[in-house]
Amino acid sequence: MTEEVPPTALTNVNLRLLCHDDIDAVKQLCGDWFPIEYPDSWYRDITSNKKFFSLAATYRGSIVGMIVAEIKSRTKVHKEDGDILASNFPLDTQVAYILSLGVVKEFRKHGIGSLLLESLKDHISTTAQDHCKAIYLHVLTTNNTAINFYENRDFKQHHYLPYYYSIRGVLKDGFTYQPEPVFHSPEDIPTSPEPSLQPSAMVWHFCQEWHRVQPDDVTPSADVHSTKGLFFLSSPEPSGSALIPVTMALGQ
Repeated sequence: MTEEVPPTALTNVNLRLLCHDDIDAVKQLCGDWFPIEYPDSWYRDITSNKKFFSLAATYRGSIVGMIVAEIKSRTKVHKEDGDILASNFPLDTQVAYILSLGVVKEFRKHGIGSLLLESLKDHISTTAQDHCKAIYLHVLTTNNTAINFYENRDFKQHHYLPYYYSIRGVLKDGFTYQPEPVFHSPEDIPTSPEPSLQPSAMVWHFCQEWHRVQPDDVTPSADVHSTKGLFFLSSPEPSGSALIPVTMALGQ
């Protein structure tokens, strides 16, 4: 998409859930955003499996951005982030882990990425996912763009994760970040006539980070390429995961 985007583009953006008919378009976007190929099963899952929150931003009928998050049990959170929620939260408490968030290049800096993220937060705080109490991601310690973005929005470092990433064979450190206020136990959550989400941890992958997926999900096809612009991605935290290079484009 190369058309000029008007300053009022955000007011003309519509949001809808991804569906099976979007697979070809989503494949094209992921081909533009990622240096790897996802298996067809991944596209089928994110457009049909209810454990995924897959939301598209459309402009004049075309997808210009999307967010995909997995809603999962806190028991499936990787051990280094096991204290995102206190142990006295029920075992069926859910968390949201953002798998991908991207915006078409011409539509970045128009608030679409932020709109998608806010829509995820609204979804898990006001819909059937009423047991979801956290959103989380991770970030490289050297990714100052991401760190500044979240610290300017009252995010605080929650964990330092030495050697958390492997990038082109080099081990890199990571952070877990979380916003304030943080609820560490069910008793900390205030009652309110309107549902409100207080995410427990958020962190972002940016350009040249590695996507952690189950070994049978994706086969590496390329190293991470040098790219320009702002990139975000976060990914599942499997046990015994393979490390896959992935990037994704996003504007605020």
